[in-house]
Amino acid sequence: MAAPCDGVLVVVSGGVEHRVSVTGIPAWTSHLALLPRSRFLLASGRTSRDRNGTWEKNAVVYSGDGQPVSRLCIGDDIDFILTDRDGGIWTSHGDEGIYGDHPESGAGLARWDADGAHTWGPRGRLPVWPLGGHAAATEDGMTWLAWYSHKGAFLSRVVPGTGDLTNYRTPLRDTDGIAVRGTRMLLTRRFHNRPGVGLSRAELVDDAWVITTQEKLRLPGPVVMYCAQGRDGVLWLRAGDSWLHIGT
Repeated sequence: MAAPCDGVLVVVSGGVEHRVSVTGIPAWTSHLALLPRSRFLLASGRTSRDRNGTWEKNAVVYSGDGQPVSRLCIGDDIDFILTDRDGGIWTSHGDEGIYGDHPESGAGLARWDADGAHTWGPRGRLPVWPLGGHAAATEDGMTWLAWYSHKGAFLSRVVPGTGDLTNYRTPLRDTDGIAVRGTRMLLTRRFHNRPGVGLSRAELVDDAWVITTQEKLRLPGPVVMYCAQGRDGVLWLRAGDSWLHIGT
């Protein structure tokens, strides 16, 4: 078993850099997400049952000073994690989670609270069964989840307060970053490990997303997996050691 490691979370706010030391980070940690009250989440994409049949915890919530405050399980084979303004943790799952034994992962999309309780699932309201997820964004109180299936790629818009769900076809199948504001959307497709992305802009026309412009952007550093998140109409894109933001 690989040993835990130490790390530093760098937060830049108002031009001021703040560093938080984190010790004992579990091996295979692959996801970082921010939570309200300066907390943050580190998670592994996989979990399994222990000898008693209980699903092992694969996520840790940390306080603002880097101390672990709770450990939880948020499903198996996690492709993407996004948190919302209320502290909800949204996950999309890959095929090993969907077709595995973990009950909440089987639906492909899920929401959890910071205690690990499952608070939302699609409950059969998706047009087809997912195979995996690849992007997500928040828009005010709503959450957008981009996922794919054997019948194409889709976008699901969820209103957490009511659980209402609306599905659309994705105008760009291989997108790995989205941001939404009203009837406008940004979508990116990374050139993996190279300093560039394809950027598409789309408009919602008659309940369908239609691409209006496309371009290639050169970035200050290479892009890799989990490099983009959409927040209230702004796409935040990590390129090497730099963050860029692109508005809709």
